Amino acid sequence: MALAKRRRTPTVKIGNVLMGSNNPIVIQSMTNTPTSDIRATVKQICELMDAGSEMVRLTVNDDKAAEATPRIIQILRDKGYCAPIIGDFHFNGHLLLNNHPECGRALDKYRINPGNIGKGARHDENFAQIIKIAIEHDKAVRIGVNWGSLDQELFTNRMNQNAKLKKPKSFKEVTYNAMIQSALDSAALAMNFGLKKEKIVLSVKMSHLQDMVNVYSDLAAQCDYTLHLGLTEAGGGLQGVTASTAALAILLQQGIGDTIRVSLTPQPHSSRTEEVEICKNLLQSMGLRYFLPTVTSCPGCGRTKSDYFQELARDIQIYIHQNMPLWKEQYPGVERLTIAVMGCVVNGPGESRYADIGISLPGAFENPSAPVYIDGKASTSLKGNKIKEQFITILEDYIRRKCIQEGESNPR
Repeated sequence: MALAKRRRTPTVKIGNVLMGSNNPIVIQSMTNTPTSDIRATVKQICELMDAGSEMVRLTVNDDKAAEATPRIIQILRDKGYCAPIIGDFHFNGHLLLNNHPECGRALDKYRINPGNIGKGARHDENFAQIIKIAIEHDKAVRIGVNWGSLDQELFTNRMNQNAKLKKPKSFKEVTYNAMIQSALDSAALAMNFGLKKEKIVLSVKMSHLQDMVNVYSDLAAQCDYTLHLGLTEAGGGLQGVTASTAALAILLQQGIGDTIRVSLTPQPHSSRTEEVEICKNLLQSMGLRYFLPTVTSCPGCGRTKSDYFQELARDIQIYIHQNMPLWKEQYPGVERLTIAVMGCVVNGPGESRYADIGISLPGAFENPSAPVYIDGKASTSLKGNKIKEQFITILEDYIRRKCIQEGESNPR
């Protein structure tokens, strides 16, 4: 099944990043440090941006956080980190933005949740204040609806209307419709207050895969706003990774989504950057974006003679990560290369021929030599206890020649 064509949406400019339309799908993440702790927050944002996060969101929940935000952003800019910073506002965003105008000026985008911005007339008043500040500072706004904090007045009205139907809809269907109505009504209200469509991003996050896919699919069919995708409260570890990537992949395959975040519960004291790496791997595996050369390697079986091919695959991955900062500057396009590291004769030669460059290590009962294939043709065979070093030398030479040739054929 081929990737569907991306939805046509407005291009939203957030700081130095263009999102939506035909622009690349943007990776973003969020800090979990207290924003008032300037040193810790700056450190984590730098780590996230170094890992590849193209936008980073931080919590702005009180006066101390609002005061710290401009200082954090200035420190980042002084360090050369230019990716947009997003302020996450709940409950009191209108007050914080009014009381700390420098915070609103410094941020590149505001995230607000229509479900917790106030009730009744206060809702529209508080919402209007934030939108007017965004317009004043020329900032984009994400209207982020979450099923766990859905506008209860709206949801109750929906449920009451549903109860009067001859064939009432299910609880889930009512929830989906209420979330979509909340997002679209809020976007329309923002535009009525003067916010342009190309300054609006919508999200409708849910915690369960099928629910998320259904509600985003329905929303995408009803509007052309730029969409932020994410499975909220996905959990941690393998569960969170599997659920998040599966949900995102289904929607991205349909051409839905302009920016993504994987929201993992991190292990205590672990790096926050895991969610960024997952996003990069997901987009690359789907052929939507490329960040590193792809290493194809087999899982091993009873035919593989030892775990040497596993070690070689691991070492090649490490070598690529270590050298990518330099390669990216010297060899544009290197991230699209494919490298095969195979463990025996069954699929080794075939997979190696399909890759740009590959090596097929000898399995059980095979001759103790490792043929190397370059651009689909057998190039040489390696033997002895220096196979890794020899293959890395060949790989380096290939990358240099290949990227220089392609650069000469396709000058910028």
